[in-house]
Amino acid sequence: MRVVLVFALLSSLPLSHACPKECSCNSNTKVVDCRGRGLYDIPRRLHSDTQELYLQDNRIRGLGSVAFREIPLVRILNLSNNSITAISPTALLGLRTLQRLSLAYNSIREIDKRLLGPIRSLSHLDLSHNSLWGLPGAMGDSLKNLSYLGLANNRLTRLDRSVLDAMTHLDSLTLRGNPWRCDCQLIGLKLWLETYLFKGGVVDEVLCIQPEEMKDKDLQKIPYQLFHACMTTSYHYLFANIHHLESEKLLRGHTHGNHAHPSSHSLHVPMVIGEGFGGGGGGGGGIAECETKQKHRPVNLRHAIATVIITGVVCGIVCLMMLAAAVYGCAYAAIMAKYQRELKKNEELATAQGADHATADEKEPLENAIA
Repeated sequence: MRVVLVFALLSSLPLSHACPKECSCNSNTKVVDCRGRGLYDIPRRLHSDTQELYLQDNRIRGLGSVAFREIPLVRILNLSNNSITAISPTALLGLRTLQRLSLAYNSIREIDKRLLGPIRSLSHLDLSHNSLWGLPGAMGDSLKNLSYLGLANNRLTRLDRSVLDAMTHLDSLTLRGNPWRCDCQLIGLKLWLETYLFKGGVVDEVLCIQPEEMKDKDLQKIPYQLFHACMTTSYHYLFANIHHLESEKLLRGHTHGNHAHPSSHSLHVPMVIGEGFGGGGGGGGGIAECETKQKHRPVNLRHAIATVIITGVVCGIVCLMMLAAAVYGCAYAAIMAKYQRELKKNEELATAQGADHATADEKEPLENAIA
């Protein structure tokens, strides 16, 4: 009897070690639930096989270096509704299988570009309801496999175009609730949204806060003519248009061969879609910002740029044709000159031979007469 009791006590030790006393654990689903326990730090003694860890609704203030070293196989990590203000660049080091990360409803002001570096399987990222001013451009490689990104209700005024272009698998994006400044620096976002929506992407809204004449207007519905003045003071519009035209050309070429269709797979979002992700920030420090003027212009600059490009191509073709014609003309003139020289030479030779025959004919009767 004592042996059985000792065995039972020993067998219970690993379970107590695998599950912190502040949490509830399910050994079958490998889920650890620590929600609403008043925690100030990440709990210790987590089992290494843990695949889902829920830490929302606590009082965690920061994430230190390699904070989740005990659970390298975790796939879902929820840290929403805490008091997180700082995150170490190596806080998520070792979480190579992480698929879903929620840091919503915290007080995060910036995200280090190295935070998601080692994670290549991340498909769902929620950074909504924080105090983010932007996302670093170098972070794009870490977001390339995302299907859902939430940046809503932050302090974003701009969004780095390189971050957007890197997210080639993105299906859903939320950007509402940010103080967007709809000036020349935001045209890149407007053009990207057009292509993104054309490919079947889902986005909520980008409501302008500044300038005053565009306040509460959706960036997607503002006509391009209102950004016409930007051409005089900024190169951003030109470069963004050229990039957009190239993207549309490639996209049309793809859809002619294969009928594009919006992604149909469902997303498991732990909140209303509007609560998700938005994006922001990118600086244009070296180029002076310009205020847009509410003056409609009849000329569509995208069409104008396309016309300039087409005109340049046509002029190039005409120049090549003129060059070919000049080469042909020179070659033809050289051949004709050579032919004329040979013809004249043959005529002179024929004339000389005719004169020799005539002289011989005159001498023959004279010689006969003498004989």
